[in-house]
Amino acid sequence: MKKFDKERVLLAVAGPVMALVAAILLTSVVLIASGKSPIEPYTLMLEQIGYSDVQVLIINQASLYYIAALAVALGFRMNLFNIGVDGQYRLAAMMTAVVGAHMDLPAFLQVPLLLLVAALTGGIWAGVAGVLKVTRGVSEVVATIMLNAIATSLIAYLTLPDVFGQLVGDNKTTGIMKESGWVPGINLGADVGEIYGLVFLAIALGLVYWLVLNRTRFGFDLRATGESESAAAASGVDAKRMILTVMIVSGAVSGLAGLPLLLGDAHTYSLSFPTGVGFTAIGIALLGRNNPGGIALAALLWAFLDKASPALDYATPEPYEKEIAMIMQGLIVFAVVISYEVVRTWGLRRQQKRVGEELAAAANTKKEVAV
Repeated sequence: MKKFDKERVLLAVAGPVMALVAAILLTSVVLIASGKSPIEPYTLMLEQIGYSDVQVLIINQASLYYIAALAVALGFRMNLFNIGVDGQYRLAAMMTAVVGAHMDLPAFLQVPLLLLVAALTGGIWAGVAGVLKVTRGVSEVVATIMLNAIATSLIAYLTLPDVFGQLVGDNKTTGIMKESGWVPGINLGADVGEIYGLVFLAIALGLVYWLVLNRTRFGFDLRATGESESAAAASGVDAKRMILTVMIVSGAVSGLAGLPLLLGDAHTYSLSFPTGVGFTAIGIALLGRNNPGGIALAALLWAFLDKASPALDYATPEPYEKEIAMIMQGLIVFAVVISYEVVRTWGLRRQQKRVGEELAAAANTKKEVAV
């Protein structure tokens, strides 16, 4: 069994803790500068955890964030920045909604079909950036940003009433999906709400992510290529093939991110479908340090800030702006980069010091033996 490395655990925890503390302190400074209490907003939001309906909302929202963040983390583990998760997720959700509205198979066939459509759509869309990178050297950052814009325009076209869309008031939708494609959740009562059934898909994806990265040859090749493409190539790894494969897999996972909401509640794609999930996932993956457990905690934190912030509108005698939660989220991302660099530098110094002590001890032992 491996020896428990306390210092390694400390280094892993120190970065996120420092980022959260820094974000809270900086947000408090903003509140004080605007003449508001630096403590009351946090108290009001924490009180929301006691309400069962808010707990359900947090879990449901976290499931979307978690799947999208896993997609981002897959790229990060190989030094790839898949900034196109938002476009992949939205395009996949829209295509899944279209297929779900026009096909009516038995549930045991319909649901797997919709999952496959979502994964294929996201994978193909991300694969375009992967092909451009390995064949033409185009940065995946540039390619995926442009593909986000193209996805937005493509969605706008495909949801036109003359194509696959339907006009419902001022909203454009793809029509209600067939009930055989709906995934039932866990109903906790009329006053509490329902936990999406595909929350369990998010959990399963987290387990698969950990197993693949830590217990398979593919995961080893992925991490090795991320550390050094030349070193990985010397050991027989085809770096270009790995880059393309990881981009496709990352896109496939991001394509699944919208399904808990789509199959569990909305049952249609419309203008009100959440946007920006892919960009939020970047901050969550960073805060979670690309670890499935850390990402889960970060996703719950982000969902908590989203769903608890409306309580600030009801503060007395004067309401707080719920943008406070958005400020904190932004500051967390900002603080993560700084805190991780601080922790990394400290860890390197500790490692150098330990190696120096071991070398000095070995030299002293040799002297003693010689005498």
